[in-house]
Amino acid sequence: MNTEVNRIATAVLVTYDSLPAKYKPVEATDDFFQWVPLSGIVALKNNEEPRCLALGTGMKCLPINQVAEAEGMILHDWHAEIVALRSFNQFLLHECLDLATSPTKLSPIIRRRESHEISESKGLQPFSILDDLELHMYSSEAPCGDASMEFLMEAQVDATPWPVDQLHPATKKLPGLLRGRESFAELGIVRRKPARADSPQTLSKSCSDKLALKQCTSVLSSFTSLLVNPANAYIKSLVLPIGQYSEHACQRSFGPKGRMKPVANHPWSGGYAFCPFKVRITDHEFAFSRRNKPASSRELRTSNVAAVLNPYVQEALILGRLQGRQRFDPKAASAVCSKRMWKTTLQVLAALGTPRLLQSISVSSRVQDWKKSVLFADRQRVKADVTTAALSGWIRNDGDDFEVQPG
Repeated sequence: MNTEVNRIATAVLVTYDSLPAKYKPVEATDDFFQWVPLSGIVALKNNEEPRCLALGTGMKCLPINQVAEAEGMILHDWHAEIVALRSFNQFLLHECLDLATSPTKLSPIIRRRESHEISESKGLQPFSILDDLELHMYSSEAPCGDASMEFLMEAQVDATPWPVDQLHPATKKLPGLLRGRESFAELGIVRRKPARADSPQTLSKSCSDKLALKQCTSVLSSFTSLLVNPANAYIKSLVLPIGQYSEHACQRSFGPKGRMKPVANHPWSGGYAFCPFKVRITDHEFAFSRRNKPASSRELRTSNVAAVLNPYVQEALILGRLQGRQRFDPKAASAVCSKRMWKTTLQVLAALGTPRLLQSISVSSRVQDWKKSVLFADRQRVKADVTTAALSGWIRNDGDDFEVQPG
């Protein structure tokens, strides 16, 4: 087994092991074994040991009828891969804030861009990921959706595909927007979470779809893309356990000869490009993988705790908010929720004092208005091209518009 790949996996697994018990599934009993997916973002630089910069666990998402009530304070999607990406972006924001407020400070992951690097065509962001740093992602499970369809089919007692259920009104007459287990014969298409037929309806796209899009938009979220140029912010490899890797499924879902072929050579500006990650395998298994269920435990159960970890944050979430907090309590908002990360973005912009960036968001305090700014034009063009040509059937999970005030 490739030594580097196992080192990447180990970096995430060891970091997770360091968490206290409250962030993990309960210990196995004779009655049941709790499992949860784990994902992490790892930095690899020259001959240094891989460093896990951010990780997340979880496997749930917010029903469509609750999105408008989230007010930016509840996560729409807390599958492990998405939590890890949000955790990584929160880490980036704080690195940007440190550099913006301390001009002489250095960061282990980002740098200030030189004046000759900043332009309309190359992007106006003041920061960049270090040139000699690679980003890798580990996941303990195959991403839900297209990259895991073969495993879903194999796991069924009856492999007959589910019929398409009665879709939510927002999803009717939209071909291809199926739940994870509907119509197994349909491969290479956009699917939505969750896979279970008895779960509430959502418009959250599968992790396979979101990771496929990240190959074009980079790992940066919308707010982070204001500050960090995307050129060096692409995942180099996705590491999966050997039993969770289907070469055919991964090539179909992520590869330049699969469903992403229409955008494989698409020209974009602003540092954006199609940068497909390589999917690699490890023989290391996560302790709370469902495949580690002891024979003595009669039942396999899912954990409802989602963990968030990076050098700045350590949180346990339940239903997309901080564990132990009431649903609409402002103190229930995770550090990786949209509202708090947009607020940090404003703090960075204020510290930088860059007129061009500040003017772009001064016309409104509403996030959806900010996203219409010309500064997001390159990113929005990439998303539009990809969701039209490669990931057709993608519809936005809209409805959660909210205000963010500076300070």
